[in-house]
Amino acid sequence: MEVKLAGGSGQVFMARLLLLIFCMWVPVLGRVQNASVSSSSANVVTIGALFTFNSFIGKAAKPGILAAVEDVNSDSTILEGRKLKVIFQDTNCSGFMGTVEALQLMEDNVVAVIGPQSSGIAHVMSHVMNEFHIPLLSFGATDPTLSALQYPYFLRTTQSDYFQMHAIAALVEFFEWREVIAIFVDDDYGRNGISVLGDALAAKRAKISYKAAFTPGATENEINDLMVGVNLMESRVYVVHVNPESGLSIFSVAKVLGMMKDGYVWIATDWLATVLDSSDTVDPDRMNKLQGVIALRQHIPDSDLKKSFTSRWDKLKNKGISSINSYAFYAYDSVLLAAHALDVFFKEGGNISFSSDPKLHDTNGSKLHLSTLHAFDGGHQLLQTLIGMNITGLTGQLQFDSEKNRIHPAYEVLNIGGTGVRRIGYWSNYSDLSVITPETLYKSPQKANSSNHLYSVIWPGEITAKPRGWVFPNNGKPLRIGVPNRVSFEEFVAKDKGPLGVRGYCIDVFEAAVSLLPYPVPRTYMLYGDGSRNPDYSDFVYQVVENKFDAAVGDITIVTNRTRIVDFTQPFMESGLVIVAPVKETKSSAWAFLKPFTVQMWAVTGVFFLFVGAVVWILEHRINSEFRGPPSQQLVTVFWFSFSTMFFSHRENTVSTLGRLVLIIWLFVVLIINSSYTASLTSILTVQQLTSRIEGIDSLISSNEKIGVQDGSFAWNYLIEELNIPVSRLVHLRDKEEYAEVLKLGPKDGGVAAIVDELPYMQLFLARTNCLFGIVGQEFTKSGWGFVFQRDSPLAVDLSTAILQLSENGELQRIHDKWLSNKECISQLSQVDENRLSLSSFWGLFLISGIACFVALTVFTFRALFQYRRYSPEEGKDEEDEIESPTRPSCLDFIDKKETEIKEALKRKRQPTDSSDG
Repeated sequence: MEVKLAGGSGQVFMARLLLLIFCMWVPVLGRVQNASVSSSSANVVTIGALFTFNSFIGKAAKPGILAAVEDVNSDSTILEGRKLKVIFQDTNCSGFMGTVEALQLMEDNVVAVIGPQSSGIAHVMSHVMNEFHIPLLSFGATDPTLSALQYPYFLRTTQSDYFQMHAIAALVEFFEWREVIAIFVDDDYGRNGISVLGDALAAKRAKISYKAAFTPGATENEINDLMVGVNLMESRVYVVHVNPESGLSIFSVAKVLGMMKDGYVWIATDWLATVLDSSDTVDPDRMNKLQGVIALRQHIPDSDLKKSFTSRWDKLKNKGISSINSYAFYAYDSVLLAAHALDVFFKEGGNISFSSDPKLHDTNGSKLHLSTLHAFDGGHQLLQTLIGMNITGLTGQLQFDSEKNRIHPAYEVLNIGGTGVRRIGYWSNYSDLSVITPETLYKSPQKANSSNHLYSVIWPGEITAKPRGWVFPNNGKPLRIGVPNRVSFEEFVAKDKGPLGVRGYCIDVFEAAVSLLPYPVPRTYMLYGDGSRNPDYSDFVYQVVENKFDAAVGDITIVTNRTRIVDFTQPFMESGLVIVAPVKETKSSAWAFLKPFTVQMWAVTGVFFLFVGAVVWILEHRINSEFRGPPSQQLVTVFWFSFSTMFFSHRENTVSTLGRLVLIIWLFVVLIINSSYTASLTSILTVQQLTSRIEGIDSLISSNEKIGVQDGSFAWNYLIEELNIPVSRLVHLRDKEEYAEVLKLGPKDGGVAAIVDELPYMQLFLARTNCLFGIVGQEFTKSGWGFVFQRDSPLAVDLSTAILQLSENGELQRIHDKWLSNKECISQLSQVDENRLSLSSFWGLFLISGIACFVALTVFTFRALFQYRRYSPEEGKDEEDEIESPTRPSCLDFIDKKETEIKEALKRKRQPTDSSDG
């Protein structure tokens, strides 16, 4: 938005300038033109060329334009016998002169203008071309804002800086830098390009930390003053976006200031490649200033057309230019595109004619002769034809997207070293960074997914290791590190009379991590808090956000709302909220043996003992004499057998297969129940018990009793905002002594029922109080402690790596053992109900046993019924026999009989039948 406003004010000034030019120039035009004119010659089509002749770009562009005109005029298939004529005008790097020269071209009835090379001049000329409907084909104006709808007749035949800035952002992301400093010329070209760079970096979580702008034409002294200030800043990644004529001054000054040595990163936009490509001879002094620089160059695919044009360059080039640069190709293609579009324009029935602009008319007494200025009647048709063209030129496919940018933008990534330039990769908006040419990736899309890398880079100072990209500001100020001035749990962090001014576990971890960094970190510790109570840690973290501290070191918990405003390092201590309550030893009772099982569990277990005993009796009664006898004896046998299996001491043997199956499964169930009972009883007899009704986070929320919270802890807000606990229930606690006091008093005597605090504090507290209190339930949050830095601070990343190294080499544990007690309260705190075993833990076993009993009884029943049916008297006997034959016993009497008796009776029943058959 700021760029647009600045550009708008500049455009108002240029509009006034245009009006002044019209006042001076239009009377001259009025004497030579009529109100309505047509082309002076039907066989000649005139176009204009407007750029700065004596410049790196202009020296290459003019031979390219002449070569294109020659090729078009020698090709009879283009323009149908018409000849293309070009009129050159020199802008002399001046927006004022560019506008004057543009008005001069209007006098020659041009139908299109090639140029300009300058984005600033292009902004001004676009207003003129809009008024006279003349398409403006620029081969060098790369300002992204020129694609706006405000300039409908502007068409860029080169690449927009929009894509170049995204290429730079991709490099910054690839090398994992977070901040850059932009050095640019303060004009439309520089400002608007850097504005796009800021947006592109933001999309990749990076940013421009400082914008160093200098005026066009700045002296070397002015540039020196600018660079001195830049060198005092933190970032060491510089993006240089300037004009070719002034860019080398930046590196000359940087060399003098010692900014071309190791640790620095320089990224230049395509202006530097233009300068280097424009000379065949190698200038050792120039190359010495550019060692290790990364530069971009517009990528032009290799082709036969490109090779042919390059071979002709020696005949085309002007005196003073020894080599070809990319703008020669783009200037050539601009003319080629205009010629082909005009060819289509004529074939579609268009003709060249001019007419008065109704918006330009003279007022009474005016001597401006505005009515003599004419607009190109076919300008809009020609513009649409140009936008819709799709031809192949020296620079590849000439086709435009919906925003009038060329399709398939691509750049080469160059690394300057020694006396030459080395290509280390490519960037395109299709494949991002790659060592494979973009045109290859367009043809083979599957390669694009694995191509995001570059070849190795030789950085300033002739090093191959990637520079860190930042240093501490060279302004004499050490890193300001805030430290909480605690009054409790001083083992973690506290004020000290030593050289550092602070001490504790957190300080030792930070110092050990800093010692592992490959660079010095000047630092000073600054206490935060009045020393009477612990400071509020949320306010403490916010001091870093407000730049009162550069970092914060201490027992700072990593929580969500803090991560939104600051950066944390890797956690160096695990943490989480727990509940601490008073405990006492369990008093044993005469009925303690009943506590391992719930009432339901006891009832179901007893029922199953009887049920299994009854099932085994049924299965064994007919074949096992130990399960027979008088009813009273059999009832005793069932009870005895059932409960003796609990101790595996039953004396009765099982004979039937079904009985053995049921018994084996039941004995397995009994084994599990016995083992669980023993373990549960042991636990119940040795645990500590709560003197409070608080058993965990759920009972804490549902109760109405007071809760203690440490001063400054995030737990205060957490309990209120996340668990909806009223503020009236919370009590601020100052130190360990107050912890013990309020817990001993309890809620009825002005104390608290429980304390909510982080696990490291509570472990230390319990160890100091000989385990008079205990942790209730489990941790109900999971977090950790980390060091705090301002957003996007690269030091946070390096320290995170150092903390991991401390953890891996055991140093972190040694620091922990030095400051924190190894004594822990190992007794398990629990309620009896938590250790009691319920039916839910064993219903699967009972289900298996029950199914086994059911299956066994089912098989037994079907077998008995089958025997009972066969045992009944046969039909068809005479009445006398029927009377004499014994009556069929009842079902119960039949089941009560021995198995051997039934089998013998069935055998005797078959024998008479067998003899009668004989």
